[in-house]
Amino acid sequence: FVKLVLLFAFLTMLSCSKKEAIYISGSTTVLPVITQAAEAFKADHTDFNIIINAGGSGVGINQLGEHKTEIAMASRDITDSEINKYPNTTFNPISIGKDAVVPVVSSEIYDAGVTALTLNDIARIYSGEISNWKELNGPDKAILCIDKEASRGTRHIFMNAIFGDKNAEAKGADLVLGSNNEEQTALVQSDAAIGMLSHAWLSKDVKGLGIIQNNQNTVHPSLENIVNGSYPISRDLTIITNGKPEGKLKQFINFILSQSGQRIVQKSGYVKINS
Repeated sequence: FVKLVLLFAFLTMLSCSKKEAIYISGSTTVLPVITQAAEAFKADHTDFNIIINAGGSGVGINQLGEHKTEIAMASRDITDSEINKYPNTTFNPISIGKDAVVPVVSSEIYDAGVTALTLNDIARIYSGEISNWKELNGPDKAILCIDKEASRGTRHIFMNAIFGDKNAEAKGADLVLGSNNEEQTALVQSDAAIGMLSHAWLSKDVKGLGIIQNNQNTVHPSLENIVNGSYPISRDLTIITNGKPEGKLKQFINFILSQSGQRIVQKSGYVKINS
């Protein structure tokens, strides 16, 4: 009986190892969509594996360039230097949804009255010019300024919006983190933090700031304002393949772009591509 059990286990492992697989890596912003889409897709394709790792947009793009993954998840554009670095890779970005990068604060700061700032206010925090919330009509608390790792797509979009330079140095940063999950946790644990997150990661404990424009009009980070393009820090969420996808790779991407896949995009807190 034991031998039969061991034989069955061996045959099961052998069967699984023969399954066709897609390897995916990259942006933690895109990750929830792809993870849920993969589960739904595999339910109808039981002979198939989808192996997903995060690491950030830069990691995904570099792994695609090195032919270590078949899909890179990215929440920013591919840079010219990345394209030049991998001349044997034909980067093919495919938009699967839209998102906003939101300046976020601990709920205590928001509830104390700091509900909107100008992009210049935020830039002065990240440059180190402003270090206490009282300078922005908030409580007398030192600001915990949270930055992201340099390769993160969210950082590229955010820094370009506030400094005009996606690679700008944040001299005022007290903490540098990676994933959205890590940063959300740090914001929740602090009562005086500011950071940058994808719109989908806002919560009752992490509040998104409105952006004051022309010192009078405030645009809040709502799905409606992402759809109509009025929120100033928006972006496409993409998956990137090496050339045109074929076979199961194409089937999976078509599923993400289908009505069922786009419902997953919406459920994850993002905007459908046809909105």
